[in-house]
Amino acid sequence: MTAGDSSRPGDPERGTLDKAAGENFPVAPFFLPRDWRDDLMAVYGFARLVDDIGDGDLAPGGADARLLGVSPADAEDRLLLLDAFEADLDRVFSGEPRHPLLRRLQPTVRRRSLTPEPFLGLIAANRQDQLVSRYETYDDLLAYCELSANPVGRLVLSVTGTSTPERVRLSDAICTALQIVEHLQDVAEDLGRDRIYLPAEDMKRFHVQEADLATPTAGASVRALVAYEAERARSLLNEGAPLVGSVHGRLKLLLAGFVAGGRAAVRAIAAAEYDVLPGPPKPGKLRLLREVGGTLRGEG
Repeated sequence: MTAGDSSRPGDPERGTLDKAAGENFPVAPFFLPRDWRDDLMAVYGFARLVDDIGDGDLAPGGADARLLGVSPADAEDRLLLLDAFEADLDRVFSGEPRHPLLRRLQPTVRRRSLTPEPFLGLIAANRQDQLVSRYETYDDLLAYCELSANPVGRLVLSVTGTSTPERVRLSDAICTALQIVEHLQDVAEDLGRDRIYLPAEDMKRFHVQEADLATPTAGASVRALVAYEAERARSLLNEGAPLVGSVHGRLKLLLAGFVAGGRAAVRAIAAAEYDVLPGPPKPGKLRLLREVGGTLRGEG
């Protein structure tokens, strides 16, 4: 996830939730029923916090570490923090969690009968980020997305009471596509964290070296590689798009926004001629609205 930094020292709950405004997708838009919005924000708070732990982006001051029972001396140990966070997640299901964001999540878990698995997947993805910084094959990347992205869509379906095996399959395709698109937008930022989410086998195929990703602008080989991965993401979005037509009402609009956001981002990458190195290409609001309309009409 990519978000602006609006954290407030001393208020880790509010600082984390405030980041929702900077996300690439609508977290809990106004047109949804109030109880859905509350529960989606509770899920978002968990997902945002675990990402911030994994990326080392917690608010300064160590408040989150203290809430999780981690000493200031160990507050920079991300794996230790993730272990403590998982222990607090366990208390969501069987006790009294320590962190306010997990206390906020507990009523949602009970009200929607959520299971631990999707939350554990998000924690596992962030553990993997501490241990794995390169992916050899596209299948390896898909396995990572199964942990880092797909649980979010599954939680949305569970919160809205619309989960079925077929909808989960379609949702997984959309979420994986959105994760790949975000990776393409953030190639330079990820490299700054010593992470590369472009499959090594594809880099070899297009004759791209890691040094080529560290330049101010992309050369022809990097652009060809990004175009190839963007087409994969577009195909996944099209594969998952029937999810939108399988639901009704305000949920349909929400899911159309997810698909449209991904499609608009792919178009923005293409409009930048696949040069993602100067910064993430972002679609304008008009482009996004057009994509929402096309998605609602069932257009590819």
